[in-house]
Amino acid sequence: MANEYSHDLNAVCPYFTMFPLEFPLRILASEHDKSRWVLDPFCGRGTTNFAARLTGLSSIGIDSSPVAAAIAEAKVVVSSVRDLDRCAQSILKNAPAPVDIPNGAFWNWAYHETTLLQVCKLREELLRDCRSSVRKVLRALVLGAMHGPVRKGSPSYFSNQSPRTFAPKPAYALKFWKQKKLAPPFVDVLGVIQRRAVRFLSNKLPGARGIILHQDSREPLRVRPERQFSWIITSPPYYGMKTYIPDQWLRNWFVGGPSAVEYQTRSLDIQHSSPGEFIHQLRQVWGNAAAVSADNARLVCRFGGIHDRRYDCLEILKASFRGSGWRLVTITNAGTALDGRRQAAQFGERQRKYPRKEYDAYARKED
Repeated sequence: MANEYSHDLNAVCPYFTMFPLEFPLRILASEHDKSRWVLDPFCGRGTTNFAARLTGLSSIGIDSSPVAAAIAEAKVVVSSVRDLDRCAQSILKNAPAPVDIPNGAFWNWAYHETTLLQVCKLREELLRDCRSSVRKVLRALVLGAMHGPVRKGSPSYFSNQSPRTFAPKPAYALKFWKQKKLAPPFVDVLGVIQRRAVRFLSNKLPGARGIILHQDSREPLRVRPERQFSWIITSPPYYGMKTYIPDQWLRNWFVGGPSAVEYQTRSLDIQHSSPGEFIHQLRQVWGNAAAVSADNARLVCRFGGIHDRRYDCLEILKASFRGSGWRLVTITNAGTALDGRRQAAQFGERQRKYPRKEYDAYARKED
């Protein structure tokens, strides 16, 4: 049973497009055929894939964000505290000195010079080779520690005072640090990694059969499972939510992105130019999922809206299923962003008096 296992690893790195682990766990708890496969075409930080692992099911997750894919990969591989410690020590001791060390006012205030050097050494080595399970977990541990609050006692994060979930924007962060006279503290990178390894890897987890793909979910699946999918459990980006990479720009830098915030639209991402275009692209994703799903497959989708876009998210959701290969069975009220870790909550909806509702759609593959 999933309750026998630790859920700690699911929190290895915060990510704002997330739903509670209990959501996919509740759905998959009824699945007794452990040979079945689960697909999440918008896997984010891999919550659905982790739930599949906890319930003994194999899964594939897809996400267009390299940060999301890197976090999710750590949820489906097996590693240990001992192996992680050895790997981190070896890289920090033996890897060549980093070639690419970002500089400028932001970087000088964000990280202590020695701490940034160690982070850059890890970055370049993991960009060179991140194929093993232990390196994938190490990468996620580092991503989770890239930025966060400075606390008394042993540090948990590498950075100067910062939020956990969003990467600090340079102009605002510099103004804040200078006004508060907050110099970046020296942080022992290995010490943080060791403490995080103990926290996230000490308790038992079942073995995983999971694959995470960094790709556009509007394109056909690159990898085919041993069997067709029986479950699709996902939460697409809500219409209007499109700043995933800029809001994760420091973690995106660690996985190979630029050392500055970039706001241009990426071709890999669902486009938000109009409700009609958004619906069309979401329908493509549902169609791709139907093409690799079993005849009796079921799809569960959580969807909502944000106040910036005055469109009915329920109508967008319904329209996306028309002609997609899926028959919409029912839609239930999933509450609001105030009810837990939801996409809308992470985009400032908690500050609203009346947050937008979210919905769970249940569909079956059409004959």
